[in-house]
Amino acid sequence: MSNLLTVEKANFFIGQLQVLRDISLNIAKNETIMLIGRNGAGKTSTLKTIIGLYMLTSGRIIFDGVDVTKIPAHKRASKLGIAYSPEDSKVFPDLTVEENIKMGIWLAGNKKNDDRDIMETIYNIFPEIKPLMKRKGIYCSGGEKKMVSVARALALRPKLMLLDEPMEGLAPVVVQRFKKALNDIENMGISLLITESNVNTALSMNRKTLVIERGEIIYEGEPSEILKREDIYRIVRGV
Repeated sequence: MSNLLTVEKANFFIGQLQVLRDISLNIAKNETIMLIGRNGAGKTSTLKTIIGLYMLTSGRIIFDGVDVTKIPAHKRASKLGIAYSPEDSKVFPDLTVEENIKMGIWLAGNKKNDDRDIMETIYNIFPEIKPLMKRKGIYCSGGEKKMVSVARALALRPKLMLLDEPMEGLAPVVVQRFKKALNDIENMGISLLITESNVNTALSMNRKTLVIERGEIIYEGEPSEILKREDIYRIVRGV
């Protein structure tokens, strides 16, 4: 299975503070990986370096055979097919749900006659969105904003989606809906890198798992093995 994304010894500093320490990871085509860590462990920083919001101090990022280390974020999204849904959703409050989602379509440069196909795909994955299309973002609930944010990323027609804690703070029934939606996105052949601070939620996804702590990857493997590693399990539980 060929790699879609390769991160090689990525280091990132903010001033004198080292945030990421020799991060290396691979994501294959059509693969989903869970990145688990406590708050402040480096999960979001990892995603932001991959999308290009943070530029690496050292290291390389290879995406679909292209060295994107110095390519700006908007080109990684619009030209290369990396989409990002941030933890706080970043839904534009004064735009409607439809306008928020179509920001992704416009950024990707898709033709207007392709809009219908993209929107139908989104409606199939998130049917809850369809009745909300004329509602402004400011009036959406937290769960609705999460759906809109992921839908906007999906509208880019990406090869890889970076989802930062998409299930954080959601009611259990909504978490189950998100899990189904993520399975549907996987079935489209899109690779996913999903961060999660709730270890139980992450393990329930039953996907290849990385654990990050203090900016370092300290575990890579099957999620079931984390339960057998008391040292790793205590870290992700915050004990």
